[in-house]
Amino acid sequence: MGSADILHPSQASISRIDVAAYRIPTDAPESDGTFEWHATTLVAVHVECGGVRGFGYTYGERATASMIQHTLAPVLEGTDGLQSRARWHDMAAALRNAGRPGVGTMAIAALDSALWDAKAKLLGAPLVTLLGAARDAIPAYGSGGFTSYPLERLEEQLGGWATSGMPFVKMKVGREPELDAVRVRAARRAIGEQVELFVDANGAYGRKQALDQAGAFAVHGVRWFEEPVSSDDLEGLRFLREKAPMDIAAGEYGYDLPYFRRMLDAGSVDVLQADATRCGGVTGFMEAAALCAAHGMPLSSHCAPSLHLPLMCAARAGIHLEYFHDHARIEAMLFDGAVQPQRGSLRLQNRPGLGVELKARDAERFRL
Repeated sequence: MGSADILHPSQASISRIDVAAYRIPTDAPESDGTFEWHATTLVAVHVECGGVRGFGYTYGERATASMIQHTLAPVLEGTDGLQSRARWHDMAAALRNAGRPGVGTMAIAALDSALWDAKAKLLGAPLVTLLGAARDAIPAYGSGGFTSYPLERLEEQLGGWATSGMPFVKMKVGREPELDAVRVRAARRAIGEQVELFVDANGAYGRKQALDQAGAFAVHGVRWFEEPVSSDDLEGLRFLREKAPMDIAAGEYGYDLPYFRRMLDAGSVDVLQADATRCGGVTGFMEAAALCAAHGMPLSSHCAPSLHLPLMCAARAGIHLEYFHDHARIEAMLFDGAVQPQRGSLRLQNRPGLGVELKARDAERFRL
């Protein structure tokens, strides 16, 4: 089959869309500064297009699957799946009155990622080839250290990542502020002096409280303070960025490009975070990456390591990827092709499309 045959719209018509939600229990109770959870819901999408089956996913509530099935799938069926950006705009238009940010954009994210996966498979190429690779591997940081962990578990997890070669590790803070300095000290003891230590408050602190904590954390060499205050408090983030002796990061709750633009225009962060499972999939994430490049702003991806690996290897502004314990565990269990860190980085594999496939039989016991 020649390239003209592959690209003919009649050969790339979207013929079927399947969606399923899976609720996977955590391996221990997990909490951060503002939230607690015992399970994570994976929403998986398969799009049949031009004779291939594209896979995409997001992490969200079961309502995301319902939005895909009842609102977005009918819009896409029968259309040309190769025109991924046109399909993205079709989905966004369909959500005008339903509400696009939040569940709506997460539904778009899963479908958009599946369409990009299908397009790359039709062309017989890895997704990063379509996007244009900037690198073949991306540094990863081990992320966990939940506030629900006793000190022994905190030290074991972060210390294990450090021993494996991770150059950075991140822990949660903010649930019991009076204990945070003790926990940070224990983390530093476990990882040694050569590994960079990040903390994430998930918006748990007030502005002055966060500044006090920043001083206490700096004593133990903390280099990254994520969401010291609410990510909606752009003035507060800017205040911390100017006063705190470490980088300020935020952006994981961005669902659209204007959100990221406001954050950058306000000078609120040293590093912008974006999450393709929230901000509209491959299309939305790469637009956020372009915005970072235009502003000279470093970009770090949030969670979902399998999805972000090719995207961060294509993002010129990308500096590292979050290897989040919860999602990394799920993807290792349920995705064929999930990449494990090697010497502190995730490296691209020469597989077509996104590079991973859902192991449906293994996932079935978790299906909602």
